[in-house]
Amino acid sequence: MKIGIIGAGNIGGNLTRRLTALGHDVSVANSRGPETLRDLAEETGATPVRAEEAVEGARVVVVTVPLKAVPDLPAGLLDGAAEGVAVIDTGNYYPQQRDGRIAAIEDEGLTESRWTEQHLGHPVIKAFNGTYAQDILDRPRPAGDPERMALPVAGDDEEAKRIVRDLIDELGFDTVDAGTIADSWRQQPGTPVYGLRAGVDAVRKALAEASPERPADFRG
Repeated sequence: MKIGIIGAGNIGGNLTRRLTALGHDVSVANSRGPETLRDLAEETGATPVRAEEAVEGARVVVVTVPLKAVPDLPAGLLDGAAEGVAVIDTGNYYPQQRDGRIAAIEDEGLTESRWTEQHLGHPVIKAFNGTYAQDILDRPRPAGDPERMALPVAGDDEEAKRIVRDLIDELGFDTVDAGTIADSWRQQPGTPVYGLRAGVDAVRKALAEASPERPADFRG
């Protein structure tokens, strides 16, 4: 499957490593240009490109950039993607630590992923936002393994969600349907499921226990 990854930080880099190892055709882009991705490309066989090129013909696109950088992504970024492309949003809002205050999230009550998809002009599937990057490399397990971790996945497009959940299963993790993007506050920073290393039952329980009130550490 052709996969485009926008952002080559810890999550983007490790997804590039795993997905190429699984045989997918991966193109990867960052804000600094393809020449800065030479080492990752040589390590993985991924193709370093500009963001617009990464999505060209892609069946899955992973957007894994700081939230404050989302508005700086090229206009019409997803225009060249495959029809029905599944867009994974791994982002988190860290107003005090990195992103500054975003009024639409703070005052209008938008979930982080709703804000992101409005900028992208395309529905997103929220996944990997509470996953430790190193776990992508170190913690895959076969289906049925009692130590297999589960990841929450939220989104409005059921077909795109299925594609993403199948891909996560291929990566070696179970998934839990966390509802729609309107429900995705249940997996934002500061919630019980955020950073949780556990199986399906514990992830479901943590999602159910989440509070819609944003914790003080994650308010601007």
